[in-house]
Amino acid sequence: MHASRGDRLVVHGRTVGHHDRVVEIIEVLGTNGDPPYRVRAEDGHEAIMSPGPDCVVRHGKTTDVDSGR
Repeated sequence: MHASRGDRLVVHGRTVGHHDRVVEIIEVLGTNGDPPYRVRAEDGHEAIMSPGPDCVVRHGKTTDVDSGR
């Protein structure tokens, strides 16, 4: 998984009733775009994430992160 600052990370809900979460990558802490990433959620909460197989990177700043789904 490779990402850049400004990309969106979509974390898919893994059980019924849990919706996808979308966070913005604000800093790449790994080398050459590799995880971990510092991310910011819509509510302003920031965290450091090492995404798993339930995550997808949407490259570029977009308002419709699910357009390619």
